[in-house]
Amino acid sequence: MKNSFLKQFKTEDWIATIIGAVLVALVIFVPTLGKVKYQFPEGYPDWFAKVPFEVTKFLFVGILSAIGLWILDVKMKWFPVSFLFIYGLSFLAQYVTGLSFIKTTGFEAVFFSVAFGLIIRNFFGLPKWLEPAARSEFYIKAGLVILGTSIIFREIMKAGSFGMIQAVVVVLAVWYFSFWLSKKLGVDREMGALLSSAVSICGVSAAIATSGAIKGDSKKLSFVVSLVLVVAVPMMYLMPYLAKLLGLSQEVAGAWLGGTIDTTGAVVAAGKFLGPIAESQSVIIKSSQNVLLGVAAFIISLYWSYKGTNKDIKPSPALLWERFPKFVLGFIAASLVFSFLLEPETVKGVKDAAKGLRETLFSVAFVSIGLETDFRHIFKKENNKFIATFLIAQLFNVLFTLLVAWLLFGKYEFSFGW
Repeated sequence: MKNSFLKQFKTEDWIATIIGAVLVALVIFVPTLGKVKYQFPEGYPDWFAKVPFEVTKFLFVGILSAIGLWILDVKMKWFPVSFLFIYGLSFLAQYVTGLSFIKTTGFEAVFFSVAFGLIIRNFFGLPKWLEPAARSEFYIKAGLVILGTSIIFREIMKAGSFGMIQAVVVVLAVWYFSFWLSKKLGVDREMGALLSSAVSICGVSAAIATSGAIKGDSKKLSFVVSLVLVVAVPMMYLMPYLAKLLGLSQEVAGAWLGGTIDTTGAVVAAGKFLGPIAESQSVIIKSSQNVLLGVAAFIISLYWSYKGTNKDIKPSPALLWERFPKFVLGFIAASLVFSFLLEPETVKGVKDAAKGLRETLFSVAFVSIGLETDFRHIFKKENNKFIATFLIAQLFNVLFTLLVAWLLFGKYEFSFGW
Protein backbone atom coordinates (compact mmCIF):
# COMPACT_ATOMS: atom_id res chain seq x y z
CA MET A 1 0.00 0.00 0.00
CA LYS A 2 2.80 2.37 0.93
CA ASN A 3 4.74 1.55 -2.26
CA SER A 4 1.60 2.04 -4.31
CA PHE A 5 1.06 5.47 -2.75
CA LEU A 6 4.65 6.57 -3.39
CA LYS A 7 4.67 5.20 -6.93
CA GLN A 8 2.15 7.84 -8.08
CA PHE A 9 4.78 10.50 -7.39
CA LYS A 10 7.33 8.85 -9.69
CA THR A 11 6.38 10.95 -12.71
CA GLU A 12 8.09 13.88 -14.42
CA ASP A 13 5.19 16.16 -13.43
CA TRP A 14 5.50 15.42 -9.73
CA ILE A 15 9.31 15.32 -9.56
CA ALA A 16 9.69 18.63 -11.45
CA THR A 17 7.01 20.25 -9.27
CA ILE A 18 8.70 19.06 -6.08
CA ILE A 19 12.07 20.37 -7.28
CA GLY A 20 10.49 23.75 -8.05
CA ALA A 21 8.94 23.78 -4.57
CA VAL A 22 12.30 22.95 -2.94
CA LEU A 23 13.95 25.85 -4.81
CA VAL A 24 11.14 28.21 -3.70
CA ALA A 25 11.68 27.06 -0.10
CA LEU A 26 15.43 27.72 -0.43
CA VAL A 27 14.71 31.26 -1.65
CA ILE A 28 12.45 31.88 1.36
CA PHE A 29 14.60 30.32 4.07
CA VAL A 30 18.01 31.37 2.71
CA PRO A 31 17.33 35.07 1.99
CA THR A 32 21.01 35.81 1.24
CA LEU A 33 21.04 33.29 -1.61
CA GLY A 34 21.11 35.86 -4.41
CA LYS A 35 23.17 38.49 -2.61
CA VAL A 36 26.56 36.79 -2.24
CA LYS A 37 29.09 38.67 -4.34
CA TYR A 38 32.85 38.91 -4.56
CA GLN A 39 34.64 42.24 -4.76
CA PHE A 40 36.81 42.37 -7.87
CA PRO A 41 39.46 44.97 -8.69
CA GLU A 42 38.33 48.03 -10.60
CA GLY A 43 38.12 47.44 -14.32
CA TYR A 44 36.61 43.94 -14.22
CA PRO A 45 33.21 43.50 -15.89
CA ASP A 46 30.17 43.73 -13.58
CA TRP A 47 29.08 40.19 -14.40
CA PHE A 48 32.18 38.84 -12.59
CA ALA A 49 30.50 39.91 -9.34
CA LYS A 50 27.67 37.47 -10.04
CA VAL A 51 29.94 34.42 -10.31
CA PRO A 52 29.25 33.11 -6.78
CA PHE A 53 25.47 33.13 -7.33
CA GLU A 54 26.01 31.41 -10.68
CA VAL A 55 27.96 28.68 -8.86
CA THR A 56 25.18 28.41 -6.26
CA LYS A 57 22.49 28.15 -8.94
CA PHE A 58 24.52 25.58 -10.85
CA LEU A 59 24.92 23.39 -7.76
CA PHE A 60 21.31 23.60 -6.57
CA VAL A 61 19.72 23.15 -9.99
CA GLY A 62 22.26 20.53 -11.06
CA ILE A 63 22.08 18.40 -7.91
CA LEU A 64 18.29 18.53 -7.64
CA SER A 65 17.92 17.75 -11.36
CA ALA A 66 20.30 14.81 -11.04
CA ILE A 67 18.32 13.40 -8.10
CA GLY A 68 15.02 13.90 -9.93
CA LEU A 69 16.17 12.31 -13.19
CA TRP A 70 17.76 9.42 -11.28
CA ILE A 71 14.40 8.76 -9.61
CA LEU A 72 12.86 8.77 -13.10
CA ASP A 73 15.35 6.05 -14.15
CA VAL A 74 17.30 8.22 -16.60
CA LYS A 75 20.76 6.82 -17.38
CA MET A 76 23.07 9.13 -15.45
CA LYS A 77 26.54 8.13 -16.69
CA TRP A 78 27.09 11.27 -18.75
CA PHE A 79 24.76 13.59 -16.84
CA PRO A 80 27.42 15.68 -15.02
CA VAL A 81 29.26 16.45 -18.27
CA SER A 82 26.09 17.09 -20.29
CA PHE A 83 24.52 19.32 -17.62
CA LEU A 84 27.75 21.32 -17.24
CA PHE A 85 27.87 21.87 -21.00
CA ILE A 86 24.20 22.87 -21.29
CA TYR A 87 24.42 25.11 -18.23
CA GLY A 88 27.51 26.74 -19.72
CA LEU A 89 25.57 27.54 -22.89
CA SER A 90 22.71 28.98 -20.84
CA PHE A 91 25.15 31.17 -18.89
CA LEU A 92 26.70 32.32 -22.17
CA ALA A 93 23.20 33.25 -23.44
CA GLN A 94 22.57 35.34 -20.32
CA TYR A 95 25.99 37.01 -20.67
CA VAL A 96 25.41 37.86 -24.34
CA THR A 97 21.99 39.33 -23.49
CA GLY A 98 23.65 41.61 -20.93
CA LEU A 99 25.96 43.22 -23.51
CA SER A 100 24.99 46.85 -24.08
CA PHE A 101 24.60 46.63 -27.85
CA ILE A 102 22.43 43.50 -27.52
CA LYS A 103 20.17 45.14 -24.91
CA THR A 104 19.13 47.80 -27.42
CA THR A 105 17.86 45.14 -29.86
CA GLY A 106 15.30 43.73 -27.41
CA PHE A 107 16.49 40.13 -27.75
CA GLU A 108 16.30 38.18 -24.48
CA ALA A 109 18.34 35.25 -23.13
CA VAL A 110 15.65 32.82 -24.30
CA PHE A 111 16.43 33.68 -27.93
CA PHE A 112 20.15 32.97 -27.60
CA SER A 113 19.58 29.83 -25.53
CA VAL A 114 17.41 28.34 -28.27
CA ALA A 115 19.82 29.55 -30.96
CA PHE A 116 22.87 27.92 -29.37
CA GLY A 117 21.05 24.62 -29.01
CA LEU A 118 19.73 24.77 -32.58
CA ILE A 119 23.21 25.43 -33.99
CA ILE A 120 24.67 22.39 -32.25
CA ARG A 121 21.77 20.07 -33.16
CA ASN A 122 21.49 21.10 -36.79
CA PHE A 123 25.18 21.44 -37.67
CA PHE A 124 26.75 18.75 -35.51
CA GLY A 125 23.87 16.53 -34.36
CA LEU A 126 23.03 15.55 -30.78
CA PRO A 127 25.84 13.40 -29.34
CA LYS A 128 24.94 10.60 -26.91
CA TRP A 129 26.80 12.24 -24.03
CA LEU A 130 24.52 15.32 -24.26
CA GLU A 131 21.25 13.38 -24.10
CA PRO A 132 20.95 12.79 -20.31
CA ALA A 133 20.61 16.49 -19.41
CA ALA A 134 18.66 17.60 -22.50
CA ARG A 135 15.27 17.45 -20.77
CA SER A 136 13.43 20.61 -21.73
CA GLU A 137 9.99 19.82 -20.27
CA PHE A 138 11.51 18.75 -16.94
CA TYR A 139 13.26 22.13 -16.44
CA ILE A 140 10.27 24.09 -17.77
CA LYS A 141 7.87 22.57 -15.24
CA ALA A 142 10.24 23.26 -12.32
CA GLY A 143 10.77 26.82 -13.56
CA LEU A 144 7.04 27.44 -13.83
CA VAL A 145 6.59 26.66 -10.13
CA ILE A 146 9.13 29.40 -9.34
CA LEU A 147 7.41 31.72 -11.83
CA GLY A 148 4.49 31.75 -9.39
CA THR A 149 6.64 33.78 -6.97
CA SER A 150 6.54 36.73 -9.39
CA ILE A 151 2.74 36.89 -9.51
CA ILE A 152 2.06 39.16 -6.52
CA PHE A 153 -1.63 40.05 -6.23
CA ARG A 154 -1.15 43.16 -4.10
CA GLU A 155 1.10 44.66 -6.78
CA ILE A 156 -1.33 43.78 -9.55
CA MET A 157 -4.17 45.51 -7.71
CA LYS A 158 -2.23 48.77 -7.83
CA ALA A 159 -3.36 48.95 -11.44
CA GLY A 160 -6.86 49.48 -10.14
CA SER A 161 -10.04 48.02 -11.51
CA PHE A 162 -9.47 49.38 -15.03
CA GLY A 163 -6.15 47.54 -15.35
CA MET A 164 -7.71 44.22 -14.42
CA ILE A 165 -10.77 44.88 -16.59
CA GLN A 166 -8.52 45.46 -19.61
CA ALA A 167 -6.49 42.33 -18.84
CA VAL A 168 -9.54 40.09 -18.49
CA VAL A 169 -11.41 41.49 -21.51
CA VAL A 170 -8.38 41.43 -23.81
CA VAL A 171 -7.18 37.98 -22.77
CA LEU A 172 -10.62 36.39 -23.18
CA ALA A 173 -11.43 38.09 -26.49
CA VAL A 174 -8.02 37.61 -28.10
CA TRP A 175 -7.63 34.00 -26.91
CA TYR A 176 -11.07 33.04 -28.23
CA PHE A 177 -10.50 34.82 -31.57
CA SER A 178 -7.06 33.23 -31.99
CA PHE A 179 -8.32 29.72 -31.21
CA TRP A 180 -11.31 30.18 -33.54
CA LEU A 181 -9.00 31.47 -36.29
CA SER A 182 -6.58 28.56 -35.85
CA LYS A 183 -9.42 26.09 -36.40
CA LYS A 184 -10.58 28.00 -39.50
CA LEU A 185 -7.05 27.86 -40.95
CA GLY A 186 -6.68 24.14 -40.27
CA VAL A 187 -4.26 24.38 -37.34
CA ASP A 188 -4.35 21.43 -34.93
CA ARG A 189 -5.78 22.04 -31.43
CA GLU A 190 -2.45 21.74 -29.66
CA MET A 191 -0.70 24.35 -31.80
CA GLY A 192 -3.85 26.49 -31.72
CA ALA A 193 -3.79 26.54 -27.92
CA LEU A 194 -0.07 27.44 -27.86
CA LEU A 195 -0.49 30.26 -30.39
CA SER A 196 -3.63 31.61 -28.69
CA SER A 197 -2.04 31.73 -25.24
CA ALA A 198 1.15 33.33 -26.56
CA VAL A 199 -0.76 36.11 -28.38
CA SER A 200 -3.34 36.81 -25.70
CA ILE A 201 -1.63 36.44 -22.32
CA CYS A 202 2.10 37.00 -22.02
CA GLY A 203 4.07 35.53 -24.89
CA VAL A 204 6.83 33.09 -24.00
CA SER A 205 5.71 32.38 -20.42
CA ALA A 206 2.15 31.69 -21.57
CA ALA A 207 3.35 29.37 -24.32
CA ILE A 208 5.51 27.49 -21.81
CA ALA A 209 2.68 27.18 -19.29
CA THR A 210 0.20 26.05 -21.94
CA SER A 211 2.64 23.48 -23.31
CA GLY A 212 3.05 22.08 -19.82
CA ALA A 213 -0.70 22.11 -19.23
CA ILE A 214 -1.48 20.13 -22.39
CA LYS A 215 1.71 18.03 -22.31
CA GLY A 216 2.62 19.57 -25.65
CA ASP A 217 5.29 18.77 -28.21
CA SER A 218 8.55 20.59 -27.41
CA LYS A 219 9.16 21.15 -31.14
CA LYS A 220 5.89 23.07 -31.41
CA LEU A 221 6.78 25.06 -28.30
CA SER A 222 10.18 25.92 -29.80
CA PHE A 223 8.49 27.16 -32.97
CA VAL A 224 5.99 29.34 -31.07
CA VAL A 225 8.69 30.81 -28.81
CA SER A 226 10.82 31.69 -31.84
CA LEU A 227 7.80 33.30 -33.50
CA VAL A 228 6.94 35.34 -30.39
CA LEU A 229 10.48 36.67 -30.05
CA VAL A 230 10.89 37.51 -33.73
CA VAL A 231 7.59 39.45 -33.84
CA ALA A 232 8.09 41.21 -30.48
CA VAL A 233 11.29 42.98 -31.56
CA PRO A 234 9.85 45.04 -34.47
CA MET A 235 6.70 45.72 -32.40
CA MET A 236 8.91 47.20 -29.67
CA TYR A 237 10.03 49.93 -32.09
CA LEU A 238 6.92 50.28 -34.30
CA MET A 239 4.24 50.66 -31.63
CA PRO A 240 5.74 53.66 -29.78
CA TYR A 241 6.07 55.35 -33.18
CA LEU A 242 2.41 54.65 -33.95
CA ALA A 243 1.39 55.86 -30.48
CA LYS A 244 3.10 59.20 -31.15
CA LEU A 245 1.66 59.36 -34.65
CA LEU A 246 -1.86 58.89 -33.27
CA GLY A 247 -1.24 61.39 -30.50
CA LEU A 248 -2.11 58.94 -27.73
CA SER A 249 -1.72 60.04 -24.13
CA GLN A 250 0.96 58.22 -22.15
CA GLU A 251 -1.70 56.41 -20.10
CA VAL A 252 -3.50 55.07 -23.17
CA ALA A 253 -0.25 54.34 -25.02
CA GLY A 254 1.20 52.47 -22.04
CA ALA A 255 -1.95 50.37 -21.67
CA TRP A 256 -1.81 49.61 -25.40
CA LEU A 257 1.84 48.55 -25.32
CA GLY A 258 1.44 46.44 -22.18
CA GLY A 259 -1.56 44.62 -23.62
CA THR A 260 -0.07 43.75 -27.00
CA ILE A 261 3.72 43.30 -26.93
CA ASP A 262 4.41 39.70 -25.92
CA THR A 263 7.63 39.87 -23.87
CA THR A 264 8.10 41.88 -20.68
CA GLY A 265 11.55 43.11 -21.72
CA ALA A 266 10.21 44.50 -24.98
CA VAL A 267 7.27 46.11 -23.14
CA VAL A 268 9.62 47.97 -20.79
CA ALA A 269 11.85 49.10 -23.66
CA ALA A 270 8.88 50.31 -25.72
CA GLY A 271 7.44 52.21 -22.75
CA LYS A 272 10.76 54.00 -22.21
CA PHE A 273 10.53 55.46 -25.72
CA LEU A 274 7.36 57.34 -24.71
CA GLY A 275 8.12 58.44 -21.16
CA PRO A 276 7.95 57.38 -17.49
CA ILE A 277 4.15 57.34 -17.27
CA ALA A 278 3.83 55.14 -20.36
CA GLU A 279 6.58 52.86 -19.08
CA SER A 280 4.91 52.43 -15.68
CA GLN A 281 1.46 51.95 -17.23
CA SER A 282 2.73 49.36 -19.72
CA VAL A 283 4.41 47.30 -17.00
CA ILE A 284 1.29 47.41 -14.80
CA ILE A 285 -0.95 46.22 -17.65
CA LYS A 286 1.52 43.50 -18.63
CA SER A 287 1.65 42.39 -14.98
CA SER A 288 -2.15 42.35 -14.86
CA GLN A 289 -2.16 39.98 -17.81
CA ASN A 290 0.63 37.89 -16.29
CA VAL A 291 -1.44 37.27 -13.17
CA LEU A 292 -4.05 35.59 -15.36
CA LEU A 293 -1.44 33.05 -16.46
CA GLY A 294 -2.12 30.77 -13.50
CA VAL A 295 -5.89 30.98 -14.00
CA ALA A 296 -5.53 30.32 -17.73
CA ALA A 297 -3.18 27.38 -17.18
CA PHE A 298 -5.61 25.91 -14.65
CA ILE A 299 -8.61 26.22 -16.99
CA ILE A 300 -6.68 24.90 -20.00
CA SER A 301 -5.40 22.01 -17.89
CA LEU A 302 -8.92 21.03 -16.82
CA TYR A 303 -10.23 21.34 -20.37
CA TRP A 304 -7.36 19.33 -21.86
CA SER A 305 -7.53 16.68 -19.15
CA TYR A 306 -11.20 16.17 -19.99
CA LYS A 307 -10.90 16.40 -23.78
CA GLY A 308 -7.75 14.31 -23.83
CA THR A 309 -9.48 11.24 -22.50
CA ASN A 310 -10.30 8.36 -24.81
CA LYS A 311 -13.89 8.53 -26.08
CA ASP A 312 -14.45 4.99 -24.83
CA ILE A 313 -13.36 5.96 -21.32
CA LYS A 314 -15.74 7.95 -19.17
CA PRO A 315 -13.84 10.83 -17.56
CA SER A 316 -13.78 10.54 -13.78
CA PRO A 317 -12.28 12.74 -11.03
CA ALA A 318 -9.48 10.18 -10.59
CA LEU A 319 -8.67 10.18 -14.31
CA LEU A 320 -8.77 13.96 -14.52
CA TRP A 321 -6.45 14.19 -11.51
CA GLU A 322 -4.04 11.75 -13.15
CA ARG A 323 -3.92 13.83 -16.33
CA PHE A 324 -3.87 17.22 -14.60
CA PRO A 325 -0.36 18.82 -14.72
CA LYS A 326 0.88 19.11 -11.15
CA PHE A 327 3.15 22.10 -11.82
CA VAL A 328 -0.01 24.27 -12.04
CA LEU A 329 -0.68 23.52 -8.38
CA GLY A 330 2.91 24.46 -7.52
CA PHE A 331 2.61 27.69 -9.52
CA ILE A 332 -0.60 28.70 -7.74
CA ALA A 333 0.75 27.72 -4.31
CA ALA A 334 3.93 29.78 -4.81
CA SER A 335 1.87 32.78 -5.93
CA LEU A 336 -0.44 32.55 -2.90
CA VAL A 337 2.48 32.20 -0.46
CA PHE A 338 4.33 35.21 -1.90
CA SER A 339 1.13 37.26 -2.18
CA PHE A 340 -0.48 36.64 1.22
CA LEU A 341 1.79 34.74 3.64
CA LEU A 342 5.07 36.63 3.29
CA GLU A 343 5.69 40.24 4.28
CA PRO A 344 6.23 42.65 1.35
CA GLU A 345 9.77 43.39 2.58
CA THR A 346 10.59 39.69 2.64
CA VAL A 347 9.27 39.26 -0.91
CA LYS A 348 11.29 42.26 -2.06
CA GLY A 349 14.43 40.84 -0.47
CA VAL A 350 14.25 37.42 -2.12
CA LYS A 351 12.75 38.25 -5.53
CA ASP A 352 16.16 38.52 -7.23
CA ALA A 353 17.17 35.04 -6.08
CA ALA A 354 13.83 33.60 -7.23
CA LYS A 355 14.14 35.34 -10.58
CA GLY A 356 17.71 34.09 -10.99
CA LEU A 357 16.76 30.46 -10.36
CA ARG A 358 13.72 30.73 -12.62
CA GLU A 359 15.67 32.26 -15.49
CA THR A 360 18.37 29.63 -15.11
CA LEU A 361 15.85 26.80 -15.38
CA PHE A 362 14.17 28.39 -18.39
CA SER A 363 17.50 29.13 -20.05
CA VAL A 364 18.68 25.53 -19.56
CA ALA A 365 15.29 24.36 -20.83
CA PHE A 366 15.55 26.39 -24.00
CA VAL A 367 19.08 25.23 -24.73
CA SER A 368 17.59 21.74 -24.42
CA ILE A 369 14.72 22.63 -26.75
CA GLY A 370 17.25 23.80 -29.33
CA LEU A 371 19.17 20.55 -28.92
CA GLU A 372 15.94 18.58 -29.41
CA THR A 373 14.72 20.53 -32.46
CA ASP A 374 15.48 19.82 -36.10
CA PHE A 375 15.44 23.00 -38.22
CA ARG A 376 13.90 21.04 -41.07
CA HIS A 377 10.76 20.69 -38.96
CA ILE A 378 10.50 24.44 -38.31
CA PHE A 379 10.77 25.51 -41.93
CA LYS A 380 8.30 23.03 -43.38
CA LYS A 381 5.74 24.53 -45.74
CA GLU A 382 2.94 23.36 -43.44
CA ASN A 383 4.12 25.87 -40.82
CA ASN A 384 2.98 28.79 -43.00
CA LYS A 385 -0.53 28.46 -41.55
CA PHE A 386 0.90 28.74 -38.01
CA ILE A 387 2.67 31.98 -38.95
CA ALA A 388 -0.47 33.32 -40.65
CA THR A 389 -2.58 32.48 -37.58
CA PHE A 390 -0.16 34.23 -35.24
CA LEU A 391 0.18 37.39 -37.35
CA ILE A 392 -3.56 37.78 -38.00
CA ALA A 393 -4.32 37.16 -34.30
CA GLN A 394 -1.66 39.68 -33.31
CA LEU A 395 -3.17 42.29 -35.64
CA PHE A 396 -6.58 41.68 -34.03
CA ASN A 397 -4.90 41.99 -30.62
CA VAL A 398 -3.32 45.34 -31.55
CA LEU A 399 -6.58 46.84 -32.83
CA PHE A 400 -8.86 45.45 -30.13
CA THR A 401 -6.51 46.40 -27.27
CA LEU A 402 -6.18 49.93 -28.62
CA LEU A 403 -9.97 50.28 -28.49
CA VAL A 404 -10.20 48.88 -24.94
CA ALA A 405 -7.27 51.02 -23.69
CA TRP A 406 -8.84 54.13 -25.20
CA LEU A 407 -12.25 53.42 -23.63
CA LEU A 408 -10.79 52.70 -20.19
CA PHE A 409 -7.91 55.15 -19.83
CA GLY A 410 -8.90 58.29 -21.65
CA LYS A 411 -11.40 60.13 -23.75
CA TYR A 412 -9.52 60.69 -26.93
CA GLU A 413 -9.83 62.25 -30.37
CA PHE A 414 -7.44 60.87 -33.00
CA SER A 415 -5.19 63.50 -34.52
CA PHE A 416 -2.63 62.28 -37.02
CA GLY A 417 0.74 63.97 -36.88
CA TRP A 418 0.98 65.11 -40.50
